[in-house]
Amino acid sequence: MSYFTIAGVQMHALHHGDNTEAMRHRIDALMNRFPQVQMVLFSELMPMGASPLHAQVLPSDTEALFCQLAAQHRIWLIPGSMFEKVGELIYNTLVVINPLGQVVTRFRKMFPFRPYEAGVEGGSEFVVFDVPTVGRFGVSICYDMWFPETTRTLAAMGAEVILHPTMTDTIDRDIELSIARTNAAVNQCYFFDINGAGALGNGRSIVVGPSGDVIHQAGIGEEVIPIEIDLNRVRRERETGLRGLGQPLKSFRDREVDFSIYRSENGSSPFLDTLGPLAKPVRNDQEII
Repeated sequence: MSYFTIAGVQMHALHHGDNTEAMRHRIDALMNRFPQVQMVLFSELMPMGASPLHAQVLPSDTEALFCQLAAQHRIWLIPGSMFEKVGELIYNTLVVINPLGQVVTRFRKMFPFRPYEAGVEGGSEFVVFDVPTVGRFGVSICYDMWFPETTRTLAAMGAEVILHPTMTDTIDRDIELSIARTNAAVNQCYFFDINGAGALGNGRSIVVGPSGDVIHQAGIGEEVIPIEIDLNRVRRERETGLRGLGQPLKSFRDREVDFSIYRSENGSSPFLDTLGPLAKPVRNDQEII
């Protein structure tokens, strides 16, 4: 089977607090209206809001609720991400649940939005998972996509669809739309970038095809985005090229260039070391006359 229907959910929710009941109602309504949907994807930090004070040890009662909903509706469910507490550490963690209500895998955001997302640790494990008879999916979260190595690694691991919950409420959303299209094109995959609305994001979720084509771009309000994808399109374009032209994954595989920067222990370089600390900009206190 190459056809598969994924619904992104862009919704308003509390910035600090429990949004799980609203998510339950949204899933129930979505599945009643669009019973063909096989996977549902929410935005970053949707379940419990954007405060690390609501971090939970996983597995948790919140996670169990989503497992019950996935089994009830027989869907794959990615309920955005939640802050996870591991000892004294906090991670921004996404969970993937299958139609039997089982947790298949968890992914910890690799690049917290530093220096603004303070006190949150970065994960180190790339995550892909298989939907039987359909294809391979990869996951990343928000700021991860600004680092092309993350999506390229998922593609090199065989991911044909990238599921990417985000929580962007800042003025750089237009740039993220370009990054989503670029990630899809250079890795010849589908890219689902689902943002929140209101307090948890300024919307404009985007679904991109493997040629970098925009399948749908949402507005700034609440929106449900059911999209049927065709995994054979990914496989065909990876075989014959983007619009019959560039074959970037094969070219990357067959490259002669050696990216020596990645051989260093921390990916640094003499130039990068001149950029100074990773810190918030400070106000210029020079008196204005």
